[in-house]
Amino acid sequence: MTNTTPSFSSITPRKIRVIGVPLDLGQSRRGVDMGPSAVRVAGLEARLEALGHVVEDAGNVSVAIAEQKKEGDAHAKYLKEITATCTKHAELVVKTLEAGKVPITLGGDHSIAAGTVAGVAEFYRRQDQHIGLIWIDAHTDVNTPDSSPSGNVHGMPLAAIMGLGPPELANIFNFSPKVKPENCVLVGVRDIDAIEKENVRRTGIHVFTMRDIDERGMRTVMEEALRAAGRGTAGYHVSLDMDWVDPEDAPGVGTPVRGGATYREAHLAMEIIADHGRMLSFEIVEVNPVIDEHNRTADLAVELAVSAFGKKIL
Repeated sequence: MTNTTPSFSSITPRKIRVIGVPLDLGQSRRGVDMGPSAVRVAGLEARLEALGHVVEDAGNVSVAIAEQKKEGDAHAKYLKEITATCTKHAELVVKTLEAGKVPITLGGDHSIAAGTVAGVAEFYRRQDQHIGLIWIDAHTDVNTPDSSPSGNVHGMPLAAIMGLGPPELANIFNFSPKVKPENCVLVGVRDIDAIEKENVRRTGIHVFTMRDIDERGMRTVMEEALRAAGRGTAGYHVSLDMDWVDPEDAPGVGTPVRGGATYREAHLAMEIIADHGRMLSFEIVEVNPVIDEHNRTADLAVELAVSAFGKKIL
């Protein structure tokens, strides 16, 4: 009789803490504040536990809602509230890593990444180590209050992480940049504002556009990206914006752009991250159930998270 019990021998069980950050102040299209709930409903915890990981849910970081607050500076709307949330979140990420757990952050809009990366970078800075960053997104998010056409802060978190501003977000834990440019990699970008292109060039970060993926294939791009992010670092944080995936497969996102990664390409990217085994922290942002179809985007977010944490076809 053959043994049909699945073997998890290839997956190192990890202790994981899920942190929800239901922030939607960084953009004008509302609804991403429900993203953490949608991803939980899609079964994130159970699917990770089925792989052998130990998962706990820390609940949600408290977030102001737009109806309670004034937007403030039109060039960086709700910056004060966003910075307060990111700072609280960053402190929770540090505590999570101190407890020997891997943080999985559920957004919310992408402005929360300024807090996530601050927390991971601070934890390793205390050990005299640097981290890398894999930023998987249709957009580069390197706008500043000076360059942003909309004033929406969800287009600025990578600028904050790289020390370009806005200063309040850039200086969480009082150091900047959080990641060296040579260890910061953008994957899958396809929609960049004109002035933002200058900011990207100025930072010196690595960029792989959708054209690079089309011409060279996802495997080559991901291998190069992970090498760059991992060079001289303790490992890397992976920030996954669901609008990176083509809207055909991920319709429920804040700012959909045609021509994204296919379903299989997205899984392959996550599987390669798992193979390398150097991911320190993971986040999924911009799931918007209000414009989704039957929670499809959250379901895919869970599938991709599970691939990043070791699930294989065989």
